[in-house]
Amino acid sequence: MKFCSACGHEVQLQIPDNDDRERHVCGHCKTIHYSNPKVIVGCLPVWEDKVLLCKRAIEPRYGKWTLPAGFMENRETTSQGAARETWEEARAKVSNLSLYYLFDVPAIDQVYLFYLSEVEKGEFGIGPESLECRLFTEAEIPWQELAFPVVVETLKTYFSDRASGTGFPMRVDTVIRHGKRE
Repeated sequence: MKFCSACGHEVQLQIPDNDDRERHVCGHCKTIHYSNPKVIVGCLPVWEDKVLLCKRAIEPRYGKWTLPAGFMENRETTSQGAARETWEEARAKVSNLSLYYLFDVPAIDQVYLFYLSEVEKGEFGIGPESLECRLFTEAEIPWQELAFPVVVETLKTYFSDRASGTGFPMRVDTVIRHGKRE
């Protein structure tokens, strides 16, 4: 950040009074600009014994498969955002959303929340951010073509939980480096 969004003057990195880390502070109007993690919300949409995945039509990871997810918008709950992203990317309406997996990814200032959900009537299509959308059984998942480590971990955990027959407990994990977990 170079300029204050409140008054347009140049900002400097400094530790404000009663704070413990550097922030962008406007030397003119004294506005403190906080930079906080982005929240990514999405669904693990299921129909019968299959999972709905989308092939990305945008960067990053163009052409790779992923769960439908994206940045949470203001004035929506995390579950509303997850359902909206699933509609936008896969033209699927989802129901019975249950928070399933939370990933902290401090290295890139992001938090991921995936909701286990059901695809209503098994209906889906292709949204503007997707090249293709498809239902996959566990054996059909294109594991080497998945876009993000959090998607790989979410899917592996889901299939493991499903096989155990003991339910789908909510999970929390931290990704400390690309592909590594704490």
